[in-house]
Amino acid sequence: MVTIRLLFMTEGFPRTQGSQHILARVKNVLPLCAAGFVTAFGAHGVASGLGFLQTNLLALGLLLAIYDGAEIVLKPVFGSLADRIGPRPVLLGGLVAFVVASAAFVLIDNIAVARFGQGVAAAAFSPAAGAMVARLTPAGAKGKAFGRYGAWKGVGYTAGPLLGGVLIHLGGFDLLFLTMAALAAAVGAWVLTVPALKPLPRHRQTLADLAKRLSHSDFLRPTAALAASTAALATAVGFLPVKAAQHGPIVTGAAVSLLAITAALVQPRLGRALDAGRVTTRPGIRAGVLTAAAGFVAAAVIPGLAGALVAALLIGAGSGAVTPLAFAALATATPEERLGQTMGSAEVGRELGDAGGPLLVGGLASLASLPAGLLGLAVVIALTAW
Repeated sequence: MVTIRLLFMTEGFPRTQGSQHILARVKNVLPLCAAGFVTAFGAHGVASGLGFLQTNLLALGLLLAIYDGAEIVLKPVFGSLADRIGPRPVLLGGLVAFVVASAAFVLIDNIAVARFGQGVAAAAFSPAAGAMVARLTPAGAKGKAFGRYGAWKGVGYTAGPLLGGVLIHLGGFDLLFLTMAALAAAVGAWVLTVPALKPLPRHRQTLADLAKRLSHSDFLRPTAALAASTAALATAVGFLPVKAAQHGPIVTGAAVSLLAITAALVQPRLGRALDAGRVTTRPGIRAGVLTAAAGFVAAAVIPGLAGALVAALLIGAGSGAVTPLAFAALATATPEERLGQTMGSAEVGRELGDAGGPLLVGGLASLASLPAGLLGLAVVIALTAW
């Protein structure tokens, strides 16, 4: 088992002089991947049971939005703080705050307060983790590192509702929040093994400089693609089961699992292809976005279970391709001393996609039909491939 694990960890890295140094740095990325899983699982793990806890639809919508809302507002702030004081203290502080917010639910029994606290905490450790991935990996290994990081986050996003539902069934929301607290604590302890990164010297930045950097195509293109891929995943998790609803929850769950497995398998492989020079970021991102859009076209025009399965494969493959390539493009185009700020701002795009995709499909479906909603999202996703 140890040999198999070592082979998995070293796959794709040539045995050249200095490779041991590269492997050591890539190994340091694994706790950061686990931190990515925590924020993704935190975002979606509670959602599966909120409908049973809250019957008022307006209150339900607010409870679903409060976590993402805190992240959207605060991720750029904490990303900039990570640049100023170093990313590891921000990452650890966010994980500790996540533990406190999760455990607090058991004491105060107020899900809105707990979710807001979790969202604030995730806004801290998510961009810090992305910045550390970029700084801890050399140029020739960023694709693989971000592929692994994105795969862990993707599993958290897609498996969150299933795992959350199981925990709620076994022990209610108390068990779910305590599990999230324990998971964040364990990851925090693991992160202590990652070397601390000192803040890098920074030139003074004005608001005009920031606006210029964040409005440049080197930032906008990959961020728009990340928003589109996250919108695709979030929408597929919610709406693909509708396509196969008559086959029961086991079959619909399998369709969602196929989506998650495909995305998780594609991401590290595309990352390795990028590192090896077989893929470049801009054409690869465009192909991934268009593949995800094609998945929603398939879901709209192919009836029943077949449409759901074809869509799951295409959406999983497309989204899985976009994530490592887009993050690697951002890391390459950003000065290292501004990585936290850039990753935090890019994560805002992902959160907007996470919320906006399902809202768009749901709105169009209520006005016309589900196929119309799926086709509408396909068009929006395809537009980000410019």
